[in-house]
Amino acid sequence: MPTVDLEKRRLTRLRGFAIDQAMKRFNADYPDFRPEETVASICAYEEEGNIGDVLAKMPADIDAASYTTLVVVDGGDDRTAEIARSFPGVKVIEFPVNLGHGVALQVTYRYCIENGVSYVVTLDADGQNDPSEIPQILKPLLSDQADFVVASRVLGEDKTSDVVRKSGVRFFSFVMNRMTGANLTDTSTGYRALRVTMLADVIDRLTQEQYQTAELLITSLKRGWRASEVPTVWYPRASGTTKKGKNWLFGFRYARVVFGTWWRER
Repeated sequence: MPTVDLEKRRLTRLRGFAIDQAMKRFNADYPDFRPEETVASICAYEEEGNIGDVLAKMPADIDAASYTTLVVVDGGDDRTAEIARSFPGVKVIEFPVNLGHGVALQVTYRYCIENGVSYVVTLDADGQNDPSEIPQILKPLLSDQADFVVASRVLGEDKTSDVVRKSGVRFFSFVMNRMTGANLTDTSTGYRALRVTMLADVIDRLTQEQYQTAELLITSLKRGWRASEVPTVWYPRASGTTKKGKNWLFGFRYARVVFGTWWRER
């Protein structure tokens, strides 16, 4: 008889309950709402000092087409959700507790799959990404040249000063290219455009509560989806501190996800 991991089952059910509560509030806040063909998703955890500036810079449209801005607030005790709700047209999913960036992204993906969205752009809430670049990041998807588009700070310009992080970007890109046969320069960025049919194919294989960038990219490439990249300008965090932890810890955890996903999908 198989051993039941009671702790894991308890945490899974608690996470499901928290997501359930968030979606019930979302549906009550926006009855009969249907998203546009393209969704720009911003996952945020205690970013009250940055989320307003990011939302203020979102483009009015994408190549003359409307799109939906979705902010997924991953718990926290500050005013991130309140500030996001103050922007007209912005839709907010708010978790009652912190569940992890990977979970927030998975909820975004499932929402888009279930509601007939065609494309998703994900960007950070800390001001490091320039929202005006969204149309150029989407172009390879719209022209059917790719299914997964990475915004590369290596092809563009990285204005941050952390030499260790910059080296890590190049190191993990090299490792992941060897694993997958891809030829990408920046495999650890959260600024990307995704085809929803691709997400529908891989969503049930995603398990990471954090560091999901590597898991999603490796899984998608191993299943035959096309990836490309466009240059981006990467800015220093506007305010506050990173939630990723010290460089050595982030690198260790990220490496574990990279090698664990490759082993699973090989």
